[in-house]
Amino acid sequence: MSEYSAQEFRDFRMPPGMGKKIVVIGVVIAALIVMAGITGIVGAGQGGVLLRFGAVTGEIKEEGLYFKVPFAEQVILMSTQIQKYSAPASASSKDLQVVTTEVTLNYQLQAAKVGEIYRNMRQDYENRIIQPFIQEAVKSTTANFDAEQLITQRPRVKEELQNLMTARLAPLGIGVVELSITDFRFTQVFQDSIEAKVKAVQQALEAENALKRVQFEAQQQITRAQAEARGLELQKAQITAQLLELRQIEVQRAAVDKWNGVMPTVVTSGGPVPMLDVFAPRR
Repeated sequence: MSEYSAQEFRDFRMPPGMGKKIVVIGVVIAALIVMAGITGIVGAGQGGVLLRFGAVTGEIKEEGLYFKVPFAEQVILMSTQIQKYSAPASASSKDLQVVTTEVTLNYQLQAAKVGEIYRNMRQDYENRIIQPFIQEAVKSTTANFDAEQLITQRPRVKEELQNLMTARLAPLGIGVVELSITDFRFTQVFQDSIEAKVKAVQQALEAENALKRVQFEAQQQITRAQAEARGLELQKAQITAQLLELRQIEVQRAAVDKWNGVMPTVVTSGGPVPMLDVFAPRR
């Protein structure tokens, strides 16, 4: 009987279309398993916090497929990507000027601490921690600077504010990537006084530059006059008795070269005196 049954099993042929039905049934069963909550997927840039009967287990599901006990376990997805949070803030400067600003914080949850973050703050960490910390940090930082310094030393203000935020958020599992101050705004009266001061400084610089230009031009004239005087002194120093005698000889020689041989005379009390017209052209 057993041999017959084995032979019968070997000769068994699946009815046409049965294979496709089996595949469809398998797909349906897999879908039911997924729907039953046995498996799940943690996406890229996420961490999965495993809860068992609502309590944080401390286990973190990494990116990819995971398995869990249906109905007893649950996985909460927490983003570990860089996120941005912006908030307006108001404070007083060291010289008691009211200043308002907007702070933008780029932050990132530490993957190893997403379980503790969820335990302490759920997924509401921006409202519970980041926003009040920004307000407090802005007030604490701006109180160290005068209103004018907040403008002229903005990189230093930003550095101190970022360091303070980093020190406050790091123990909670939140890392500060970058902090930026969008703008500082003051009362209209203070802004007008700043503009007037800037205008006065610009006018003073223009006047100083004009004075420097006049001084430079005057120095140029003095230098030019000194050079000319020095040149005259050098020329005067070069005039000697021998040079004067040589110039007289040159003049007489030129007069002889121009003489046309006619001896003009001029009657004077001493008698006729021959005169040479040294400038008349020779004939």
